[in-house]
Amino acid sequence: MARKPPRRTAERIAQTTLALFNRFGEPNVSTNQICADLSISPGNLYYHYPSKDDLVSALFDRYRGDMALLLPASADVRDVEDAWFFFHSLLEVIWQYRFLYRDLNHLLSRNRHLELHFPGILRRKQEAVHTVLQRLLDAAGSANSALAANLVVLLTWWLSYEYVLNPRQALESENEQDALLRGAWHVLSMLLPYLEPGARAHLQALLSAYAAADA
Repeated sequence: MARKPPRRTAERIAQTTLALFNRFGEPNVSTNQICADLSISPGNLYYHYPSKDDLVSALFDRYRGDMALLLPASADVRDVEDAWFFFHSLLEVIWQYRFLYRDLNHLLSRNRHLELHFPGILRRKQEAVHTVLQRLLDAAGSANSALAANLVVLLTWWLSYEYVLNPRQALESENEQDALLRGAWHVLSMLLPYLEPGARAHLQALLSAYAAADA
């Protein structure tokens, strides 16, 4: 059996840094810790990423790329099942890069790259969510716009809420499924008052399944 080639050093650094940032928070992880975890020298790390901010920017660009691939799927939503899948997928990407949301204000205050480009992601999220609502709801356009904005606010601060409730464990990898279930429940619950009766009953059945799983 042929051996797989080793991952390139830059990729190993990015993956390890993402795991450390997600677990401990970006402000609590130093480049020395990253080097120690990888058993590489600081010079090796700085050759690929001259500063910790460069690492943050590189990981953010990966997140931005994943969002750019996912958000157009909003145009394919036809019913509440599709909406469930879309929002769950959106929450999965947010979870994968959860350090960005956990430390968002801190990162925006010190990283110019994020300051310039994170607002654009929020705008594209809102456009995608608005597309979903147009396909599901009978509400007027202005109501859809307001609801889309509210849903993006919820998606942006959902992990902060999880973290405040359980700061020692909420963002650990073993809690991913519980956190995703709760996030999807909160998001989809906001749609209930606007759905026609058949779709509302369908969504209520899904939410009941979420509640049972969470319990």
